[in-house]
Amino acid sequence: MASLRNQHAQALSLLLLSALAFAGCKEKADRGVAIWAAMQRQAGLAGLTIEYPLEGAVFPPEIPPPVFRWTEKQPGADQWLVAVQFGAETNRLFFLATERSWTQAPGDWETIKRRSAERPARVTVIGATRAQPDSVVSAGCVGFATSRDRVGAPLFYREVNLPFIEAVKDPSAIRWRFGPISSPQPPPVVLEHLPVCGNCHSFPRDGRVLAMDVDYGNNKASYIMTEVAEKMRLATNDLITWDSFHPGEGESTLGLLSQISPDGRYVVSTVKDQSVFVDRPGLEYSQLFFPVKGILAVYDRQSKTFLSLPGADDPRYVQSNPVWSPDGRTIVFARAPAHDLKLPGKFRSVLLAAEECREFVIEGRAFRYDLCRIPFNGGKGGAAEPLRGASGNGRSNFFPKFSPDGRWIVFCRANSYMLLQPDSEMWIVPAAGGTERKLRGNTGRMNSWHSWSPNSRWLAFSSKAWRTRPRLFASTPETAAPTSTWPWPWVRKETSGRVRPSHRSRRCWATSARPSACTPKARPLMFPRTCFSIMGAPRSGTGSSRKPPRAWRPPPAWIRAVRKRTTSWRSPRPSSG
Repeated sequence: MASLRNQHAQALSLLLLSALAFAGCKEKADRGVAIWAAMQRQAGLAGLTIEYPLEGAVFPPEIPPPVFRWTEKQPGADQWLVAVQFGAETNRLFFLATERSWTQAPGDWETIKRRSAERPARVTVIGATRAQPDSVVSAGCVGFATSRDRVGAPLFYREVNLPFIEAVKDPSAIRWRFGPISSPQPPPVVLEHLPVCGNCHSFPRDGRVLAMDVDYGNNKASYIMTEVAEKMRLATNDLITWDSFHPGEGESTLGLLSQISPDGRYVVSTVKDQSVFVDRPGLEYSQLFFPVKGILAVYDRQSKTFLSLPGADDPRYVQSNPVWSPDGRTIVFARAPAHDLKLPGKFRSVLLAAEECREFVIEGRAFRYDLCRIPFNGGKGGAAEPLRGASGNGRSNFFPKFSPDGRWIVFCRANSYMLLQPDSEMWIVPAAGGTERKLRGNTGRMNSWHSWSPNSRWLAFSSKAWRTRPRLFASTPETAAPTSTWPWPWVRKETSGRVRPSHRSRRCWATSARPSACTPKARPLMFPRTCFSIMGAPRSGTGSSRKPPRAWRPPPAWIRAVRKRTTSWRSPRPSSG
């Protein structure tokens, strides 16, 4: 009998809770209608700015619920109505928020994405007061849409200490993460405690070889090419040194911005180089890096020989930042008249003092690049031709990236210098040259380190639009679509870095970064099988904040955790072979 009474009591409680929930939903709906009606009566209401999403933003279909955020000039609001309308429909979705941000429930977000893929959506945020239901104090709105094209690849990016000089002191504090953009949780750390500075890296089309500058043996010219495996150890027999290229000529070589060919046979790099590489105060732009001298050289992995690339080996110019076309037949690179820094003797320090680059750092002398095309021709090169649309425009053009389908090149343009420039913007031009177009997805401050998704439908890039530390954004590059940007919801600690796609099974989207001057140590390195790029993004915080989140793990088929490194790796300086 007592059991029966308990069951009746439980049923009555559930019924009461359901009734209260229904009443609460009805009250919220009525409240939303009242706020919307009050806003309609007050024509020209403003004072509220929606910071995210940006006007005209296009979301990938697999993105999880983002955080909509806004600011207000008018005080007094303690409740906000978020109204979402699709096209010319009069039916709207109403949501109430009690803070100046709002995250959608997963089911609501799926509905919004589905309906905004059919027609553009408009979100209106209205500030109101609970004490006066018929009074509103502010309003603002933006439009957005959802693309039908998926990103179709996970992302690999790097977290780096800022300012730059801190990363120089301890490269082992840098760490790498990997995961799909569809995950609502931060992806796990898959590589950390790298004892040397791992810089410019790339992969061939099949993703079977990792090629990377590893600064091994106190030699900034060290470069490694090793087979990709589930666990990878970097061995000395996989190393070359770019200073083995014509070593008797008395010029230093660091081997900057190297890249392996799509077929995996060749690597092209800047040699006989000299660069402005200076640390700067503050967090916003804590380094200045650009080469002022150098030619392009090629290493043939088959014959184990170095050769200059005719047409890109003119000492009157600095020729740097080379990239391969997807078919490996063309190289596009940045070129400018060479400049001699007049450094004393055989000066080999990478990180220079401001006085050693006085004309640039203190006096503000401009240095601008044009993009040029050259046929590779099996290493025989040819005549270098300025890329129409990315040269001769009185600006600095750099960091070209071919779309995987070979149709387009997205490059950076700034007033001067290269990489990490506050005024850097992304432009797109046909791969053979032509009329260039500024991407609508640019933010207001520093757009760089971009990468194409493997399906050529999306660009990932780094921007400092909001804060001193960069964040990762994405944009659709197509000319007809309204292209704007969004940050991944789980990129809470702002990220930066050059973003690089993988070609292995067209599956991985990944990031990389600028070269940096790191103190080399020695220890074996192991990389997960499906992570294809090593570099990228700044990180803040120390201590416990360095522990990777454990809320999300990728499937075992994607990635294996990096094992703990325990042994020393000490070997003679590698030979040119």
